[in-house]
Parts: sequence; C-alpha cells; structure tokens
Amino acid sequence: MHLVLLGPPGAGKGTQAALLSRDLGLAHISTGDMLRGAVQEGTDLGLLAREYMDQGNLVPDDVVIGITKERLEAPDVQTGFVLDGFPRTVKQAEALDEILEDIGLPLDLVINIKVPQSELIRRMTGRRVCPKCGESYHLVFNPPRSLGTCDQCGHDLHQRDDDKETTVRQRLEVYERESGPLTDYYSDKGVLVSVDGTGTVEQVADRLKLTLK
Repeated sequence: MHLVLLGPPGAGKGTQAALLSRDLGLAHISTGDMLRGAVQEGTDLGLLAREYMDQGNLVPDDVVIGITKERLEAPDVQTGFVLDGFPRTVKQAEALDEILEDIGLPLDLVINIKVPQSELIRRMTGRRVCPKCGESYHLVFNPPRSLGTCDQCGHDLHQRDDDKETTVRQRLEVYERESGPLTDYYSDKGVLVSVDGTGTVEQVADRLKLTLK
C-alpha cells in the first residue's frame, strides 16, 4: 500500500503515519524528521532549511524533492510506504508522480486530515521539548510532572521557535496558501479522501483504518 497523508501543521500526520507504519508494515517517510535531522547535524541542507523553518515558511521545493527522492529509492519502500509532510505544493505533487513512475510504484490513496484552526493553534503552541534528551511533552495533553522540567533528565524544557503562536499562525497561513490546491489536485485524480482529525489519537486512528478498509 502506498499512501500520502495531507493536513496542516498540528493535524497529527506524524502520529497517524507512525501508527499506520507499525500496523501495516509500511515505511514511514517523514520529510519533517529528515529536515530536522539535517538541522541538528548542521549540514549545508540543514542550515538552509532552518532559515525557512524558523520563519514559519516552507523549505524550497528542490531541497525537499531531492531528499524525498533519495528516500523513496531505498529498498524498504518496495513493501509499501506512508508519506508524511510531502507533497506540500502542486509542484511537489507533480514531482512525486514522476518519481513514483520512475520507480514503478502506484499511489493508492491520499488522506486529508482535517482539523479546525483554533484546535491546531492549541495543539501546536502547547508543545515543549527537552533539548538534552529529546523527550517531547504537551502542556495540555501530555504535561511533565513538574512544569517546565523534563521528567526523564531534569533539564529545562524548550518551546521551539516554530511552535510559538506568531510563527504557528504564519505556518498555517502558508500551508493554506501553498498546500490548499493539493486537495483539488488529488481530487481530480480520484485518490483523495478526507478524515476528521479531531478527538483522541485512537479515535482518529480508527477513522483512518475504516477509510482504508
């Protein structure tokens, strides 16, 4: 099975993609994880990507397309994949069509996870991470035992620049402008379905499973 998950930042694409990967034995391809890894390693790609990510803007198409193409050519993708965070523009979607045609893999379904903007802002601004051990928390859904301190290592928690409200709103505006046309693109191809992304992780996962059936 070859899937794409669409949805704005904070919609839960990463969480649901990981669950689908585990339950269906699919390769989980997250461009966000790949870009953040490059940022942490301080590579040329990472430094370039960070300038855009910190401002809430999308990383240029050619950068994202390049790293995604390399990942899709890996051996584990032959047994199935779920793409999380790519494509984000029609240009990227067209590039994905070309990549999949070149490697002989079809795109079975594109799932659009829909969540109201007010809920997205609540989710995204509440996230906190530990810069030392990488543990992640949420002030509402998964708070640390001691406010502002990591349960695992005791280090002070950090709010990423791209999780601050001003940047969150900017990211959502950019997503709507750049990624909105994707739903029309995939609807015209007859492969798009929408799923309600509100509620618990388990409730959304159940909706996705029902959709795939």
